[in-house]
Amino acid sequence: MSGTDRSQAAGAVPDSDPGLAAVSSAYQRFEPRAYLRNNYAPPRGDLSCPDGVGPWKLRCLAQTFATGERGGKRDKNSSGNERGSTREPKVKLRGEIEEEEEQEPSREVSGRTLIDIGSGPTIYQLLSACAHFEDITMTDFLEVNRQELRLWLREEPGAFDWSVESWQEKECQLRARVKRILPIDVHRPQPLGAGGLAPLPADALVSAFCLEAVSPDLASFQRALDHITTLLRPGGHLLLIGALEESWYLAGEARLAVVPVREEEVREALVRSGYEVRDLRTYTMPAHLQTGVDDVKGIFFTWAQKKVGV
Repeated sequence: MSGTDRSQAAGAVPDSDPGLAAVSSAYQRFEPRAYLRNNYAPPRGDLSCPDGVGPWKLRCLAQTFATGERGGKRDKNSSGNERGSTREPKVKLRGEIEEEEEQEPSREVSGRTLIDIGSGPTIYQLLSACAHFEDITMTDFLEVNRQELRLWLREEPGAFDWSVESWQEKECQLRARVKRILPIDVHRPQPLGAGGLAPLPADALVSAFCLEAVSPDLASFQRALDHITTLLRPGGHLLLIGALEESWYLAGEARLAVVPVREEEVREALVRSGYEVRDLRTYTMPAHLQTGVDDVKGIFFTWAQKKVGV
């Protein structure tokens, strides 16, 4: 499945939970470079096709960060198309993000601090966010993924080359705003631990392909969502991307289990965790992008706002 984190929370888990222990064990074989090849090389990594999964995710993120809901609530159909929406930011060929040109006095999804929950070895999920948040924390459970991020952040030899997608300017801005890369475990009540290395509560959270990929069942998915919600200020925003109806994916020799979730289950989980769902849209994975590296049926994107008092 093309996404971000698959690996982040598969770490220290309560010994009494065999499901989480199995997840932790499986993720020790996660191979970041294999994951990147599976999802960021053609055909899934081809950003030149506007109808591809990569451009769809980038549009969802760029539109939400740039515009909020100024044009009113958007009604999405099951293929991710919009009815009655404002003009979308465009994703140019080769993946360059173009946000709306008009000047805004303020934007809804903005602030000072943002935490990316389970960054994995990828950066694309923050290319729009870095224009609106000056203090960004990236996180992952696995040291191999944190090392991949550090290689990119320091522009060291051997780092994965995202510049082939013409993102150099955005990469430079993002590097300046990523202040720390931290361990995380979403199955702990304090996912970042008690050390206070990240400023909390955050103004916004981003998380892509994380919770469903590291949870053995829906109950664990719900608890993980509850845990990360404690990192967000009341009134803050969560942008969540994930896989729909997926049960496994590959990352090198690792074949990793995923809890299959449906659109309505995602919505219900967010409501239970104290969010107002502001936007929820889905993308159906076309046949030519079903490449044998997973059994994903589609992708969801949701923008949710934490209710005051939660």
